[in-house]
Amino acid sequence: MAKSKWTAFVLCLFFGVLGAHKFYEGRVLLGIVYLLTLGLCGVGVLIDLIILLFKPNPYFP
Repeated sequence: MAKSKWTAFVLCLFFGVLGAHKFYEGRVLLGIVYLLTLGLCGVGVLIDLIILLFKPNPYFP
């Protein structure tokens, strides 16, 4: 199933510290890491937001 980069972006923006965008991408282990470290102390969330903006759509993880 194709995933939307904009859905991943919104999940990262609002629930990034919980790893919701990583779970959406199918990266469960990274999602758990983000959940336990609160989005790598927020730094990982900011980096992921920038990366998601420049990913092509349709989204391929």
